[in-house]
Amino acid sequence: IIVLGGDGTLVRAARDMASIGIPLIGVNLGTLGYLCELERSTVYDAIDRLFEDRYELETRMLIKGSSQKDGSGKATFALNDIVIHRTGLPQIVNLIVSVNGEYLANYSADGIIISTPTGSTGYSLSAGGPVVSPSASMMIMTPIAPHTMNTRSIILSGEEAVTVEIGEGRHNTIEKAVASFDGDTQISMVTGDRIVIRKATVRTKILKLNHLSFVEVLRQKMSNS
Repeated sequence: IIVLGGDGTLVRAARDMASIGIPLIGVNLGTLGYLCELERSTVYDAIDRLFEDRYELETRMLIKGSSQKDGSGKATFALNDIVIHRTGLPQIVNLIVSVNGEYLANYSADGIIISTPTGSTGYSLSAGGPVVSPSASMMIMTPIAPHTMNTRSIILSGEEAVTVEIGEGRHNTIEKAVASFDGDTQISMVTGDRIVIRKATVRTKILKLNHLSFVEVLRQKMSNS
């Protein structure tokens, strides 16, 4: 599938096609385009190379979030990240985070990002998270504007399960939040609701036509930003 647009378009297509297993290649019509390998000027040459089977197949990790709100546990995929963030009034939300059922920490923040290696160059990077090679199998947990002086990103293996629960607000009030999957699909949450995030069993397939390393691509994108 040839995807025309920016990284957001490719992310949506990757999530929709993950269970089918059709490889994707992106043509960047946006700005940075970390995921979209092709530019307008290289499209026709790229199509010739595709017909000649001169490409490499790269797989990317997906994560899934299972909402425990109604007991259904229905899972939604994300290629970049799952973000749990405040809604309504501009105030912090209380987030209770556990890993593999073991309590980790309470975060008073605007929200928290659970990112894949692919998503490490997106919202997570803007929130101060690290850049991770897309071939890695791990999750990056980054709080958004935390109300503390020493909170940093935490790197977890791809085999961990992260649970985020919405805690009570000030004076035992009901907090309202939203779980966002790759910035579009959303699930409303309130105090007591939980979402369990873990690596998905399916992976996204992306075609590569050049032989540039991740470091070289990153260097070029950073120098142009």
